[in-house]
Amino acid sequence: MRNLEIDISEIVGQGYGAFWGFRGRYRVVKGSRGCKKSKTAALWFVIHMMRHPAANLLVVRKVFRTLKDSCWADLRWAVRRLGVEKKWKFRTSSLEAVYLETGQTIYFRGLDDPIKINSISVSAGQLCWLWVEEAFEIQREADFDMLNEAIRGEIPNGLFKQVTLTFNPWDERHWLKRRFFEGADAEDVLAMTVDYRINEFLDQRDLELFEEIKRRNPRRYQVVGLGEWGVHEGLVFEQWRQERFDVAEVLRRDGVLPVFGLDFGFTNDPTALFCGAVDKLNRVVYVWDEVYARGMTNAAIWRAVSELGIVKEVIRADSAEPKSIEELRRLGISKIRGVKKGPDSVRFGIQALQEYEIVVHPKCVNFVREIAAYVWERDEMSGSGVNQPDSGCEDHLMDAMRYAVEGVLAGARFSFG
Repeated sequence: MRNLEIDISEIVGQGYGAFWGFRGRYRVVKGSRGCKKSKTAALWFVIHMMRHPAANLLVVRKVFRTLKDSCWADLRWAVRRLGVEKKWKFRTSSLEAVYLETGQTIYFRGLDDPIKINSISVSAGQLCWLWVEEAFEIQREADFDMLNEAIRGEIPNGLFKQVTLTFNPWDERHWLKRRFFEGADAEDVLAMTVDYRINEFLDQRDLELFEEIKRRNPRRYQVVGLGEWGVHEGLVFEQWRQERFDVAEVLRRDGVLPVFGLDFGFTNDPTALFCGAVDKLNRVVYVWDEVYARGMTNAAIWRAVSELGIVKEVIRADSAEPKSIEELRRLGISKIRGVKKGPDSVRFGIQALQEYEIVVHPKCVNFVREIAAYVWERDEMSGSGVNQPDSGCEDHLMDAMRYAVEGVLAGARFSFG
């Protein structure tokens, strides 16, 4: 398999020649949806591990639980795409992938457990490559520096140490822009911007969807269509921050109430479950967990709610789905209820939340992504803000949060058991 011949143009397609051949320390790829950056990275790592018998890979996202449906799935896809499934063993229990001929390993870790990153010890060869997927989720540059230090030590001739970062560029204020796209050492850094137009594997319906975004929301198209940095002037929620906190300790405080909200989705939009707590005395909303996934049946929603231990709690859901609410009630989520909706319910809900500081646990990566890009709509003629959120924003968890706090003045104390 060391002599595996790959037709890059056929397997990967256009747009990634520089990425494929770069050997410097940092490969940094920001891009739109559908630009095949993660699939291309997965193919590169599988092929090059098979060609370099001493190479091992560490794959990292901010939250460990998000890896299985992203990088793990992409690497399994790459193995199948290359027709080498029998050469690899993907271990679900430990979340590892092993190249059976040599024992080389792909390790998966989350920044929510940094001890496991620092304690990695490879059984064959050296740990020489790091892939950070959705690097935008890492808000602290110091956390990336810690990861970067994991790729160190001597390596055999013919190998090289390299860090690959892939992400969607939601916010131009992020440290990634300053560090890798403004004045970085050209010999040590390959910084690329790619978009869906280089992906010849998209079908006509995919292309039409991007054209629809371009027509309806040009500003959003710049980010999700062209991979440009998001310029988020006019944020709806400005008083928010990320911070680790002890959920059980917060919920024991006097006057703190648990709140849960559910926004239904399926094919195009994700189902979003918001788990939070409201400290009315100090005017703080704590965001402590989330569920965020497409294709969730009502049975899958019930399982997720059960795993979180909140099946007996009041969950306020989108009243536009009465059939789903009733089915979830019959499955055992007995206190789920539809929220009251009216022409001004969004605005009133936002106004109430704006009086609170929002503290987000770092594991709630989808909530962070949404709130960091949740902006007011602008009048096309004047450019001034309009008193409603931009219709192009992703707002599934934002809506779920509003549903959750509808009953903030009532409800029993929630306990983890």
